[in-house]
Amino acid sequence: MTDWASDGGGLDETGTDNRVSFGFERETVTVPIDAIVALKSLREGVRESRKFAQIVSSIKAIGLVEAPAVVPDTQHPGKYFLLDGHLRIEALKQLEVQSVDCLIATDDETYTYNKRVNRLPPVQEHRMIVRAIERGVASALIADALGLEVQSIRRRFRLLDGITPEAADMLKDTNCSMKVFDILRRMSAVRQIEAADLMIGQNNFTLMFARALLAATPDEQLVAQRKSTRPDASGPTSQQIARMERELAALQTQVKSVEDSYGIDNLHLTVARGYIAKLLGNARVSRWLSNHRQEYLGEFQRIAEIEAIGTMPAQVEG
Repeated sequence: MTDWASDGGGLDETGTDNRVSFGFERETVTVPIDAIVALKSLREGVRESRKFAQIVSSIKAIGLVEAPAVVPDTQHPGKYFLLDGHLRIEALKQLEVQSVDCLIATDDETYTYNKRVNRLPPVQEHRMIVRAIERGVASALIADALGLEVQSIRRRFRLLDGITPEAADMLKDTNCSMKVFDILRRMSAVRQIEAADLMIGQNNFTLMFARALLAATPDEQLVAQRKSTRPDASGPTSQQIARMERELAALQTQVKSVEDSYGIDNLHLTVARGYIAKLLGNARVSRWLSNHRQEYLGEFQRIAEIEAIGTMPAQVEG
C-alpha cells in the first residue's frame, strides 16, 4: 500500500502511525484486457445504447480519458478484478484494443465507483474540452466523440468567458445550465459572486431563478445598462423586485442559521426528552402532575413517547 508520510516520519509522540494511505497506486499500470475480470455482467441491450456508442466514438477520436480501476487478484497473479469502467473495457474489446492503462486500487472495494459520482457538471465539462483542444484535438473530433454539434462544443469551450473565477469556482460542482452562465455574464463580477452564493444557498440553479436574480440586479451592477423602456404593467415593479431580493437574502440567512444550530439543538432536545421520561418514571412526580398540572402531564407524556427527534405522535382530533 502506498503511503504519504508527514515530515515527522508518520509517527507521533505516542508511536501512532498517522500516515495517510492512498486509495490507488501513484502510477497507472498497463494491463492486458484479457487479464481483467469483470465483477458484473452488462445489462441486455447496453451495447446498443446511445451512451455506449458515445464511449466507443470518444475512444476512437481522442483515446481513453479516464483509466479503469482494477484490483489485483491475490489468488491468481497477473489477473485483475475490474472495479470501475465496465463500459469502457467493453468498448475497448469492440475496438480490438489489446491492453489498457489502469488505476490500481490498494483496497478491494466491493462497490462501483460510478455510483458515487454525479453527472459531469458543465464547468468540469468545459475544462475537459479546454484541455482536449489545448492538446490539439479538433473541435469536430470532440463533437463526434460526444455526439454533439461542433457549434455546441465551441459554446461549451467559451462557457466561462466573462465569468469571474470566484463565481466559476463556486459553481464548478453544480449543474448550472449554459443558459444560467449566459445570465451571469450580464452581471458585474461582484454581482456574479452574490448570485452564485444565493443559488447555492437556495440549492436552486434553474434558469428561472437566475433570471429573477438578474431582474433584481441594480443597473450599476450590470455589464451593460438596461435600455430605458416603457415599464410593463403586468410585470413586477422595481420596488417589488428589490423587496423580493431582500426577503430572499433574509431567508438564506435563516436557513444557514438553522443549519449551523441544528446539531446542538437536536442534542438539547434529545437530552430534554430523556430527562422528561426519567421524571415521569417517578411515581410521586407523575401523581403530583396528575393532581395539579394535568395539561403539563399530557404534553410531557407526548414528548417522552417520541421515538426519534423530528417525529411526533399523530394528533387525535376530538
